[in-house]
Amino acid sequence: MPDPRKNVFFVSSHTTQQFIDITGQVQSQIDRSGVKSGVCFLFLPHTTAALTLNENWDPAVSADILHTLEHQTAPSSPAHTHEEGNSPAHVRSSLFGASQLLLIEEGRLVLGSWQGIFLAEFDGPRERRVVLKIIEG
Repeated sequence: MPDPRKNVFFVSSHTTQQFIDITGQVQSQIDRSGVKSGVCFLFLPHTTAALTLNENWDPAVSADILHTLEHQTAPSSPAHTHEEGNSPAHVRSSLFGASQLLLIEEGRLVLGSWQGIFLAEFDGPRERRVVLKIIEG
């Protein structure tokens, strides 16, 4: 039986909202798997964080996305009724989604020149679990 701990890694956020580049951690898992061609499925089993692909060269991009979410797309509001007070985090997580499917070729993630994989934290600081399934094919 496969060891499920090999298909998981953990990411800690340090602020309430944060984009954390996890591209290197995902690539490390692919390297360990030995898969040269296939797919990598990522799943984040949390309701106030998400996974997304975006530019990882200029950190201003992540800051701009978080600013837009906070002030235009899903701002905090006294009209929210969720008792924990983190309704905007749930909305933001739903907008981005909890999974990503990525191609692997020649043992490397297939990404655009400026693309990286981000864990988008919307209710931190917390430790988040990322689950991977790497399939050869």
